[in-house]
Amino acid sequence: MKQTLEIQALEQFVILARTRSFTRAGEELNLSQSALSRAIQKLEEQVGHPLFDRKPREVVLTDLGDLLFERAQEILKLVEQTTAELAEAGRRGRIRLGAIPTIAPYFLPGLLGGFAEMRPDISVAVQEDTTGNLIKRCLNGEIDLAIVALPIVAKYVEVEPLFSEELLLVAPVGHPLAMAEHLPVKALEGFPFVMLSEAHCLAENIYSLCRRQSVHPVTVERTSQLTTVQELVSLDHGVSIIPQMARCIDQSDRRVYRSFSGEPPRRTIAMMWNPQRHRSKGTKALMEHVRGQAAGAVGAPGAAS
Repeated sequence: MKQTLEIQALEQFVILARTRSFTRAGEELNLSQSALSRAIQKLEEQVGHPLFDRKPREVVLTDLGDLLFERAQEILKLVEQTTAELAEAGRRGRIRLGAIPTIAPYFLPGLLGGFAEMRPDISVAVQEDTTGNLIKRCLNGEIDLAIVALPIVAKYVEVEPLFSEELLLVAPVGHPLAMAEHLPVKALEGFPFVMLSEAHCLAENIYSLCRRQSVHPVTVERTSQLTTVQELVSLDHGVSIIPQMARCIDQSDRRVYRSFSGEPPRRTIAMMWNPQRHRSKGTKALMEHVRGQAAGAVGAPGAAS
C-alpha cells in the first residue's frame, strides 16, 4: 500500500462490516450513504482489492475484508485503550453512567452517594435516557456503563443481571382493586389505566404481562415519568403498575400498593457495557460497587423486603 490507512477509515469500515448495511452504518456514523460509500471505495483503492461484496439487501465481507476486519478491531481497540489510559493518567477520573428513567431516581442516589464516599477522586456524570438510546450511546462510546432493565435486544454489548424486583398495582385510596391484599392480573380488565409512554421499556413489560394473562388494559393517559403516573393515580385518573423501588420511597397516603396473586410479575435490573471499549480502573471500581449495592437492593436474593 502506498498510503497509510487512517483510523477514521478503519472505524467506518468496522461499523459497516458489523451492520452489513450502508443505511444503518451511515446512521450510526451520522454520515450520508454517499459519503460513506466514497470513504469505503477510497479504502478499497488503498488496499487494492474489494473489501465487500455488494448484494441487493446487504454487504458481505470478502476474504480480504475478513482479514482487515479482524486487524482493524485490534488496532481500534489498542488506540482507544491507549487514548483512555493517557486521559485517565492526566486528569481526575470521570465516569459516564447511563440509566433508564424508571431506575435512575430510585437506585442511583444511594449508589452514587456511597461511591462518592469511597472514591472521592472519581466523578460520575449521569445520563438518563431510554433503553434504545443507551444501547446506541454504549456502542458509540458516549457512556461507560449503564443501568437498565431486561430484556436487552442488542449485539456487541455485555449485560450482567443484578437483581429483580416485583411489579405492583398502584390504585387510589378507596378504589375497588385496593380492597384485596392480593389480586389476579385479570382483575385489571376494564379499569382505566395510566401508562408510561411507549419509549419506556417498563411500558412493554406491562403490556407483555397483560398479554400473557389475556388482559386488555384501557389506557386513558400516557406520561413520561413514573412520578406523574403516581400523581395521576392519586387523582383517580386510573390505576397502574409500578416497580417496587418506586413504591419504597413513596410517602403519599393518597394511593395504595397491592401485590398480584400467584407468581408476582417482576422485572430484572442489569448492568450494561461495551466489552470492546476500554474500561478504566474507576469504571471497574464503580462496577464492583454496583454489584455490592445490588446485592442489598429490593428484590435481590437475601435482601430485606
